Amino acid sequence: MSERDEQPPAEAKRTGVNPGYAMGQLAKALMSIAESADPEVRERARAKVARWEAVLTNMLTGSVEYGSRAPVQDVPPWATLEVITGGFATGQLLAGGPLLEHEQPLLARLPSVEPGAERRVLNGYFLSDEGLQDLQDRLAKGRYEINVPEEAALLVAAWLAQREHTNEARDLIESLAPYFEKLRFYPVPTDKSQSASTSRAHLQTVGETLHDLKAMRKNLRVLAQKEAVEIWAPLYDRMVELLAETVVNDTPCARFPSDWATRASLLLQRYSELRNNHRLCSKPERPKYHFAQVRELLRRAAEDSRSVTSKDIARLRTILQRYVTKRGAPGSAQCVAARQRQLNDVTGPTHQQIATVVSARLQQHPTSEGLDSIDGLIRPIAEAEAATFDMPAGTAIPESILHKIERCLNQTIDELIERGLVSSGETLARLLPQITSGLRARGFSDPALRTLYAATYRAFRRRRSLLLLNLESQVRLNELPWVAAMERFRIVNGDERAVARQALEEVSAITISAFPHVILPNKLLQELRALIKGAGRDTPLVDELAADIFMGQFSGKFVKAAHIAAWLLEGSLYATYFDIDYQQVLSIRVPQSEEGQRRDKKPQPDELAELCASRAGVQTKAGRSTAENGMIIEQQQILTTQNLAPLFVDADLNARLRNQLWDMADRCFRWICQRHQMKLDDPHSRLLMLKNTAYAWRQMIFYLSLQDRGDVAKFLASADAHLREQSEGFQQRFAPVLRGLANAVQGKPATDDGGRRFLGWSNVHHWLLPGGSP
Repeated sequence: MSERDEQPPAEAKRTGVNPGYAMGQLAKALMSIAESADPEVRERARAKVARWEAVLTNMLTGSVEYGSRAPVQDVPPWATLEVITGGFATGQLLAGGPLLEHEQPLLARLPSVEPGAERRVLNGYFLSDEGLQDLQDRLAKGRYEINVPEEAALLVAAWLAQREHTNEARDLIESLAPYFEKLRFYPVPTDKSQSASTSRAHLQTVGETLHDLKAMRKNLRVLAQKEAVEIWAPLYDRMVELLAETVVNDTPCARFPSDWATRASLLLQRYSELRNNHRLCSKPERPKYHFAQVRELLRRAAEDSRSVTSKDIARLRTILQRYVTKRGAPGSAQCVAARQRQLNDVTGPTHQQIATVVSARLQQHPTSEGLDSIDGLIRPIAEAEAATFDMPAGTAIPESILHKIERCLNQTIDELIERGLVSSGETLARLLPQITSGLRARGFSDPALRTLYAATYRAFRRRRSLLLLNLESQVRLNELPWVAAMERFRIVNGDERAVARQALEEVSAITISAFPHVILPNKLLQELRALIKGAGRDTPLVDELAADIFMGQFSGKFVKAAHIAAWLLEGSLYATYFDIDYQQVLSIRVPQSEEGQRRDKKPQPDELAELCASRAGVQTKAGRSTAENGMIIEQQQILTTQNLAPLFVDADLNARLRNQLWDMADRCFRWICQRHQMKLDDPHSRLLMLKNTAYAWRQMIFYLSLQDRGDVAKFLASADAHLREQSEGFQQRFAPVLRGLANAVQGKPATDDGGRRFLGWSNVHHWLLPGGSP
């Protein structure tokens, strides 16, 4: 789900954020506590309950101004807040709160500190000669971690002081001093040096991978299968063997040896003893299974052979015949071999046991980083390990564990995608800061400052976005006082810009070609903007807006993006299909006031919003429904192409992706067909499906618009053939959509001859859903 879908409903004013969303999230968390028997799930749910209760309290008391970029009173915008789903700040500061483990030893070394003053004293220590020397030593060796951006602040001050930038250091400290009691401005100490730049990334650190391995639980299905083979199969064979002793001329229960009843009773007693300790496998208790039927017949025959009826004898004859046919007589070479094969399949160690060995291997590596090689982790179990962990030497690492290990492997982005480790643009957005941080740090000539900037950048990118209204913007990296102090020493040259431009082109091309049907998520746009800035460009990238809190205005970058789309697509298939007058678009003026500067309590519609509302057939006046907001936003996405045109022009993607455009369009179409035929019972899920498939359809048409007529004709034929392979109901519903595209290819309006233009948002029941009007 995109960030837009996570946004909560809100009134069209800052002070009127609707508490309904928070109440719904609180109810879900409470339900998780009530429904789950898993202690870890319940504990996580309790933590969520506490956070959502804090949000609701903030709303009721007005202590947090939701919708503002500085929502917490007496806390500067640059402070890192705890932000939960939907962009709600709980009021907690991630660089504040209780003392962390690494702070306790240092505090114990200092003179007695009165309660509540611990952070102020610790911050003050790092301004002493001893503290500054410690920071400067760590700077030189890179032996620190920055988990939240604030932890870099005094390192910057130490760097400035060491290089005799005394005034700059003093100014920085004065800006931080009012918050010394609330926030920690010093780093986490570590013995492992970190690097500023890399061209490779990892999905998670060694420490996170260790956590995942240790959290692996017993697979009850595997353990039940193991129990069935090791415990119940031998017992079942013995029961069958006993009953086979009673067979005369193919008739069971025809004779009973003198000690037969005693042996049968002992075997049944053994079953009861085993069942008390082995309950994972349910087959022995299921009446329809042979095991339970044989056991019951054995019990009755042992207690009173006369109680066995002719119907029972016929049933038992069938069971014994099937047993012999399947695996041979009990104790025969054929039966022994069959049981041995089953035993071989389940005898090995469980995945959880193997994960323990791999965890021991991982613990030899720094937990805060990824690994350049995992060869030593994925080798079979060695002799020494086998002795230590009591499992067979040579045991291979199973696929499920290999996949977890790969997540901490340092690799290029395209290699991670090829391995299937990056499955979405959101995942890619989490990876990119590892690479972008190094590229942005290249402008610093001092190695220590370069490493510090890169670490601060990565920490800043981990911040979660706030819910914002009135076109306010998220806090930017250079608004952090210590980052602003570093930026003064940046030297921008042609080489740095060339590297950033190359990275922009590569990342954009990789992302769009890997996920051609998905719009670029907002988190990923942050990294692309950083690369754009580093390249010295001004490419206007636009965020996906939340329909629930849309204020009826678009900032200037939306207009700029629409202008680029007009220059690229005028007279194209895209313009024909969506019926766009690009001259009208080019006539829209770029607003003078940019985002974050319009703070009217009652926003006025702008030209682009007016055009989008007109195209959507809705009013721009206040009081619009969420669906009508979505219809306006969708028209904006059509006019701007939601970042495709700006990137294809400024990042030269047309040249890079020219040979992939047909395949990208084909993948979009097949994805749309697949998504529309998924079983979705939840109305909200169906609406999300419509929205996302309409976005994929729009991107597909964009790719087709950059191809020649022959390739487009080939695509139409292929799409028509693929549609005929789908379910009859979907064919009937979707045929007008494909007809609308065929019309546009011929230069006709998409809606001619029964064609339909596919849009995702509607303020009535959508015609593509079951029950909709064709």
